Amino acid sequence: MGDLEKEIEVPSFFVCPISLEIMKDPVTLSTGITYDREAIEKWLYTLKKGTCPLTKQVLTDIELTPNHTLRRLIQSWCTINAPFGIERFPTPRLPISKSQILKLLQDSKYTPNLQMKSLKRLKTIALESDMNKRSMEAVGAADYLAHIIISNPSSSNMTSSSPAGEVSGVDGFVNLLTPVDEAVSILFHLRLSQPGLKSLFGKTGEFIEALSSVMQRAASYESRTYAVLLLKSMFEVAEPIQVMSLKTHFFIELTQILAQKISEKATKAALKILIGVCPWGRNRIKAVEAGAVSVLIDTLLNSTEKRVSEMVLTVLDQLCKSADGRAELLKHGAGLAVVSKKIFRVSEAASGKAVRILHSVAKFSGNSSVVQEMLQLGVVRKLFMVVQADCGSKTSEKAMEILKMHAKAWKNSSCITYNLSTSYPF
Repeated sequence: MGDLEKEIEVPSFFVCPISLEIMKDPVTLSTGITYDREAIEKWLYTLKKGTCPLTKQVLTDIELTPNHTLRRLIQSWCTINAPFGIERFPTPRLPISKSQILKLLQDSKYTPNLQMKSLKRLKTIALESDMNKRSMEAVGAADYLAHIIISNPSSSNMTSSSPAGEVSGVDGFVNLLTPVDEAVSILFHLRLSQPGLKSLFGKTGEFIEALSSVMQRAASYESRTYAVLLLKSMFEVAEPIQVMSLKTHFFIELTQILAQKISEKATKAALKILIGVCPWGRNRIKAVEAGAVSVLIDTLLNSTEKRVSEMVLTVLDQLCKSADGRAELLKHGAGLAVVSKKIFRVSEAASGKAVRILHSVAKFSGNSSVVQEMLQLGVVRKLFMVVQADCGSKTSEKAMEILKMHAKAWKNSSCITYNLSTSYPF
């Protein structure tokens, strides 16, 4: 603001109670208080507050009614004071109405030739504002989009004869985005509420299977990433029964996402899903049967990102609580070595998880060959270092337990220095 502008006294009712700036697009809540649209939408949708900022009343109806009279007064005042450096705000474009959204949904549903055009328009609307997202959710857009994905999930890996956007395919061929790709993208960008995400589970498992298929076989990496991210959001609000009913096929698809490294976001989302679902029911066994252990070890070998390493070790810790998981870890040539290597090299949390994995192996799968392998790979030496460094009481205790478990096999080994064995006797 210029010096002249600072001398102008702004009428108090022109100022947004949240931003304390002149309102560009005043809207009124059901409580009768007017706010600038951008500020109140951030309060309601980004900060997820369910009350009126001034009155503190709980909002049962989040309807933002444009205050056209006040907007015109503000614009007139700005015009009058233009010589003093006050800029007139342009008339804001009205948000999309629910009836307009419904019309697009109906066009997409009942007029096949308009489906892709309608879906592209719906995506643009969703990206414009949080208010649009909530309006789309309110009129049932999520259910319709889920129906598209369930009805034809395999279409996401084929070219389409209908108008669509192009994405790069393998071997230089061009693939076309399909209605399924667009539906997955829109569902992700809607950032559905918790009830909205839960409702997607009401498809008797069909939606999970369909989304898993998109996750693995969609034409574009972007669509596959959106599918994984959407699944992550769903499992964050899932009920235990929904988590325990997952099939081995789901874990195979998820493991492939990790193996193919389609994007960093997809990798982290897939790991987050595994962390959340593996403790339930027989999911550990299903993940092991899907080949997750070997892929996780390979991921750990190639990872230089702290968070990814921590997440991989967390999943491996879960899987090594089963006999099959430990067997797969030991079968992999680099299993014990890479887990041990991550101690001290990532973070305190990662070190703790690595020691827990080694503890599970030593306690439940510690036959003579495994014990000797731990010695030869330097795992025992690393455990001595953990105790010596006192890496958190629980981690140090676990390390000492492992050392005591196999004291007879390790005590007189030339791989252990005299100083270590005398400083930390078994």
